[in-house]
Amino acid sequence: MTYYPEGKCRLLNRRFEALSEAREAMRRGDILEGRVILCDGEHNLHIDLGAVRGIIPRCEGAVGIEEGEQKDIALISRVNKSVCFKITEIAENDVGRPTAFLSRKAVQEECIKNYLDKLKIGDVIDASVTHLDPFGAFIDVGAGINALIPIDMLCVSRINHPRERLTEGQKIHTVLKNREAGKLTFSLKELLGTWEENAALFSQGETVTGVVRSIESYGIFVELMPNLAGLAELQDGISVGQEVSVYIKAIIPEKMKVKLVIVERFDLEAEPTPLNCFTDEKHIDIWRYSPSASPKQISTVFG
Repeated sequence: MTYYPEGKCRLLNRRFEALSEAREAMRRGDILEGRVILCDGEHNLHIDLGAVRGIIPRCEGAVGIEEGEQKDIALISRVNKSVCFKITEIAENDVGRPTAFLSRKAVQEECIKNYLDKLKIGDVIDASVTHLDPFGAFIDVGAGINALIPIDMLCVSRINHPRERLTEGQKIHTVLKNREAGKLTFSLKELLGTWEENAALFSQGETVTGVVRSIESYGIFVELMPNLAGLAELQDGISVGQEVSVYIKAIIPEKMKVKLVIVERFDLEAEPTPLNCFTDEKHIDIWRYSPSASPKQISTVFG
């Protein structure tokens, strides 16, 4: 069984033309998705299933809601978004209108037991970005279950906020970095290439576009790729987050240095640089960022 981030698999979305179809989906135990059209005053989620009205009672809205481990904002914020669920019961109200009672919690419990609990440190999975905070990016790792990528694990280049790297709703690959007391922490930077893999995309003498990531007393760091930055000489009128064109003066692998000259600056703040995943491996044991000839070695050991 595959447990997708919510809203990322159209095959799960379903509107029933007849009540019998809903009853058959309940019998099979199908995992479905639907858009939340209303969160009522008791924080039950309402979903239009076509031939039948669907309700996810508050207590079935998410793992941890009843225990107080999740706040009700986790339900309120789902309005106009897709959620996963199973049909647990179909009943008729006083006027004979059928209502399907649904459980998102049941799908999440399955996802934890059959998928997330079986992940090993170093496993690479698909996820979806749900929310960006100054300290990191929250991601849906399956069935609406959130985990965190801390800001320092998003890339090698220095950034001030995750929005400089990711956008909400973005689909990404990520690698499990740590598991502690049921809390999963993921990383992204190990999938974005080594220094050599990134540097191989550029040549001395080229003029390319970059993003100013920091300004120090000794120079300006310009990001060429999420895992590759170069150093340019100080110039007036340059600000962090600004897009610039730079001339590549030198690439020095043994020192992990790219020397740059800023040619022109642009007024608009740069958009997040598109991510380039350099591996299709499903598991990583160790990742070495530095070239072998470099005296400074940067690596990540999983497990």
